[in-house]
Amino acid sequence: MAREAVVIIDVQNAILDVPGLPRPVETRTALDAVVARIGTLIERARARGTPVLFVQHHGPVGHRLQRGTRGWQIRPEITPALGDPVIHKTACDSFYETTLARELETRQISRLIVAGCWTQYCVDTTVRRAVSLGYDVTLMADGHMTADVGALTFDQIIAHHNNLLDGFDAGSNAVRVVPVDQIALE
Repeated sequence: MAREAVVIIDVQNAILDVPGLPRPVETRTALDAVVARIGTLIERARARGTPVLFVQHHGPVGHRLQRGTRGWQIRPEITPALGDPVIHKTACDSFYETTLARELETRQISRLIVAGCWTQYCVDTTVRRAVSLGYDVTLMADGHMTADVGALTFDQIIAHHNNLLDGFDAGSNAVRVVPVDQIALE
């Protein structure tokens, strides 16, 4: 039986507060809804004893996610519980120069349920890397968020990545994209 864990990527107070990005009200409203759904997943996982791991991005001095600032903090609606690992990263890949792989190995995890922020950067990169490292991944279809970038709206980017990543594989490991109400925790 595969052992699973929930991995929450970069759901921090200022994650989408990038100056100059359009539709800030719509983006904030959508992000709040995503955070609420992630909270539901976390509650279900904790009730089943499924480990929940948080990934937190550290930006450089002056960055909206500068370590120790309010913007850097994980959203209060999904504050890590005592004992939940918080993995610190400085790149899009949650495995790159972090303790994530070690945390998963220690718990003998082989399947990840992923949710979080910056769909096309941190979520996409981490999901693909996880599969190439030998993990099966369930991406929460309605549990990742981004902002409008260029000609694409956040909804278009999310829909594109849900379609693009569903079925992505490396060897026998693959990604399934599933809405929160259809995620079956083992």
